[in-house]
Amino acid sequence: MNPHLNRDDIIVVIPALNEALRIRDVVEGALAECPRVLVIDDGSDDGTADRIADLPVTVIRHEHRMGKGASLRDGFRHALRMGARAIVSMDGDGQHLPGDIPRLLAAANRNPGHIVIGARLRRRSQQPIHRRLANEFADWGIAWGTGYQIADTQSGQRLYPAAVAALTDVPGEDFVFEAQILISAAQQLGTRCVSVPIESRYKCVHTDEQFRPSHFRPLRDFSRITSHVVFGVLRRGGVPEMYRRIRANPALIDDPSGEFAPPPLGAVQTGSP
Repeated sequence: MNPHLNRDDIIVVIPALNEALRIRDVVEGALAECPRVLVIDDGSDDGTADRIADLPVTVIRHEHRMGKGASLRDGFRHALRMGARAIVSMDGDGQHLPGDIPRLLAAANRNPGHIVIGARLRRRSQQPIHRRLANEFADWGIAWGTGYQIADTQSGQRLYPAAVAALTDVPGEDFVFEAQILISAAQQLGTRCVSVPIESRYKCVHTDEQFRPSHFRPLRDFSRITSHVVFGVLRRGGVPEMYRRIRANPALIDDPSGEFAPPPLGAVQTGSP
């Protein structure tokens, strides 16, 4: 099998809970980049599924809310049965740009076997300061599970190799699942993450774009994620050794522009020197 991935090899999985405001724009954008899109409607009661009923996408509906972790698990299973070699996840609220999918795909081909994360490093001034600080704290905490540093562990826009999406022993629900799958992939498969800089997109005074209130609750969800990781570290032991390992393995950033990291070999740079 050709290890090179193209747009026909991937399936976009979009978990959605009450996303009627933006789901159609998100799905239409995803279809422009990838012919196969799968939406997991997690018990929405605002007509989310109706907004995309006429689009050529697969919709799986939960009769009642099961959480983001369950939605991603169901989406991964279905996408793998459809023959996906890699899966792109993105939120249905419009905070992720479908136009970044080709950049994640290109990074996956430059870094075979890696999880690719769309890291919100560009236009970070749009990101609320409390979210930015909390995200950085979570990055450091999750490194204690993976054994290496990651830029923006809390971004939901990712490309997962099929082998990672196929993992079945990934404990944790809701947003904890997205943290744990990075840890499980590292511990069970030796898989690393590489981050691709993308824009931070939040409702702010400088734009007319509308986003629904986030389902993520920083205090509640970061507490769940942190306690989940800490208990795992304490259970495994070897804290001094893990600390040295984390310090020795900084975050991998794939940035052909060279703004956030040296450009990968063979990358074409644009702009003036």
